[in-house]
Amino acid sequence: MSVTGAAPVETVWQRYTRPALWPTWAPQIRSVEYEHPTLRPGTKGVVRTVVGFGVPFTIEEVDVADRTWSWHVEALGLRLHLAHGVLAHPAGSETWLEVTGPPVVGPAYARVATLALRRLVRPE
Repeated sequence: MSVTGAAPVETVWQRYTRPALWPTWAPQIRSVEYEHPTLRPGTKGVVRTVVGFGVPFTIEEVDVADRTWSWHVEALGLRLHLAHGVLAHPAGSETWLEVTGPPVVGPAYARVATLALRRLVRPE
């Protein structure tokens, strides 16, 4: 899935790569436990959802030059791999998300992910 918006590319990239900012644009996230200010490959953390449970995650890759990153999360015995990216767009920026995991999770997550991505690319 991908979404475009008026926020500048660099703003969107900063919102993505600073886990402390995730709750400002992702409505499903209440807080993030992560020991670094920005994403680093091989590091781990926990996303606290709005319903209160923690979802462990591991950052797999971060490519600053291409503005892409990926991670995997594990919850309720399910593992999802998520790949993200930010591109320049005439309107401001475009962000994309690819989710790989059990087929039952994709459609359920797509709705909340689309809302989050729309908030991610909106100007401040």
